This record gives sequence, C-alpha cells and structure tokens, in this order.
Amino acid sequence: MKTKIESIFHQKFEGKPLIVRSPGRINFIGEHVDYNGGYVLPAAIDKYIYVAIDKRNDGIIGLYSVNFDVKIEIELNNLKPSNDFSTYVFGVVDQVIKRGYSISGFNIVIYGDIPVGAGLSSSAALESAVAFAINEVYQLGISKLELVSIAQSAESTFAGVNCGVMDMFASIYGQKDFAIKLDCNSLQFEYMPLVLDGYSLVLFNSNVKHSLASSAYNVRRRQCEIGLNRIKHFLPKVNTFRDVTESNLIEYILPFDKEIFTRCLYVVKEIQRLNEACQHLANGNLQALGQLLYATHDGLSLEYEVSCFELDFLIDEVKGNSNVLGARMMGGGFGGCTINIVKDEAISELIDSLKVNYLKTTGLHLEVIKVQTVNGTEIVV
Repeated sequence: MKTKIESIFHQKFEGKPLIVRSPGRINFIGEHVDYNGGYVLPAAIDKYIYVAIDKRNDGIIGLYSVNFDVKIEIELNNLKPSNDFSTYVFGVVDQVIKRGYSISGFNIVIYGDIPVGAGLSSSAALESAVAFAINEVYQLGISKLELVSIAQSAESTFAGVNCGVMDMFASIYGQKDFAIKLDCNSLQFEYMPLVLDGYSLVLFNSNVKHSLASSAYNVRRRQCEIGLNRIKHFLPKVNTFRDVTESNLIEYILPFDKEIFTRCLYVVKEIQRLNEACQHLANGNLQALGQLLYATHDGLSLEYEVSCFELDFLIDEVKGNSNVLGARMMGGGFGGCTINIVKDEAISELIDSLKVNYLKTTGLHLEVIKVQTVNGTEIVV
C-alpha cells in the first residue's frame, strides 16, 4: 500500500511524502451511551484511511482523493465546508490554525478501504489521519489527546455533525488485541484484553440506511436529557446515568412518561452491561461477553427502538447458532452493520447460508467484512 500511494502522489504532486494510516473502529458494547455519560468499548480495526503528505510553502492545500478521483486546490485562508470528503480535511486544518499552530500548506493524497456507510467511522479515521500527518510533517508537538480533540472539533464545528469523541479516540489510541474502555466524560481509559482464541469478528453489513436515523438520534438524545434532568430534580447528587438505578427510573420517570422511562432504562442497563463485559474480557470469558451482545441488541431494538427489520433479521438468524457466541447491531441504528463473534471453522458456512436467506427475505445483498484489531494511527514505514 505504501508503494501504491507513493506512486499516486508522484503522479499528482512533487516531493517525497510521509505516509500515515488511521484505522476505522468497531464498538463492542456501550451503544448510545457516549452522549449519556457512560462508557464505550471500541477497538481499532484493520480497515484504514491512508494519507501521503508533503509540505509546501505557498499557503495552498493540494488535495487528491484516490477513491473519488477528485483533485482540489484551496488557499489556507479560504477554507470553507462543502458537501464532500474535503470538509473533513479542511475542518482539521481549520482547527490546527485556530489553535495557534503555524503551517504553510501541503499536498496530500487520500485513499481508504473502510466501507463507507457501514458505521466504521471512515470520517473520523480521515480526520485522525490528517491531524496526525500535519503534526508529523510540521513537527508541531501536538499530543495524542489534542489530536483527538482536533479531529472531533473538525467534525462537530466545521462539518456540522454533533458527534461524540469515541470514534476519533479509538482511531488514534487503538491497540492490537485490545479494546478500550473509555469514559466519555473524563476521557480516562483502560485497555481491555481481547483474546479471541478460535473465534473471529465478522461484520454483516445490512446495506440499508433508513432516513429516520438522524432525526431519531436527536429525539432519543433529548428524551434522555429530559429523563436525567427530572431525576436530578429529585436526586440532586446525580450527575450522569452512571449514578442512576433502575429503581430510580421506576420511581421518578415511569409515572411521568413511559417512553422516556424506556429510553433511560436502556441507558442504565447498557452502562451496567459494559462494566460486566469488561470483567468478562479480563477473565477471558467470551461466552458471557457474547450473551451481553445479544442483550444489548434486544435493548436497542425493544427499548431504545433504533433497530430495523433488516438488523433484527440478521440477529435472529444467528441467535440460535452455537457457533456464534454473540451478535448485535452496531452504531446509530436503522441500518449499518451487525457485529458477530463467530467460531473460525464455521464462518464460511454461516456466510453462505446467511447471504441466501438475507437476499430471499429482504431483496438485499449482504456484505461481509472480517476484521481484526490493530494499532491506532501511525506512520507507515
């Protein structure tokens, strides 16, 4: 890959580029709790955004995307959002400049093999790669944690997507054979061992994305805010849902609003499930971890109501299979992927049968993505 991207860089620009790659991510458990004061459990995976970068001194950014076959030139003092991938690049540059770092322009080539729209955070990987690359090529001395902040701010303030910190954190801090237990409030984190002896991680991409995903996200977020604020009114010492019990919800939220109660109940139970999942990882108990994944999917489908027919079908198809330890929908919902822990020797047979049944039932083709955990953003040597 280094040779390929270097060759493309030399076709489009002059100079000797630095090559950086940044991984996409999965999240094992802890869905929709990042903005609710909970923990998440992501891991970096072996699908990447690659960038080749070299400095220039004329205040110009020269940008070429291999995937889209698009070349752009823009002045550093004329950066503005657009409706394409360049927004994520320019958003990072905008943040670097606003934080007082001095740069004079650069040429950059971008290539990615992260499936777009599958919920594997291709945009966060792109932002992380660009931030890391600029830091390296200009020797700015920016810490990993600030690189995460730059990448997140690029997406939230420049691209206008109100995202959490998990995706960028996983992309930059990832470590092979580990997941990251991340506190989304304090950004304290702990690496949790991920030993998959005889099993692999397989993603089934439903290839659907229903249009109500973004509006439903905003509604769920607001419902949880209402619920938490109501509990705080009665229990002033409560800061986040980590301080809330199911009995608190039954007492203070259920009589007030049943739907808000159900949303908050999912959050409280998911925080507990994540803590249990970390204990199971520490003990190497994959079977127990798998059962928690199934429980999370039930919660996302029935309590938080962010699943859809296609995702539920994919879970139902594997739930009774002894070769699948656990599975759930992953990401914002209403489409995207399911994550599955599958016995190695059973993967091919499972894929063959599931593809046939999925096509027959939904009329859609199932995309299969096998992934492994990897290290975070790094220079390609």
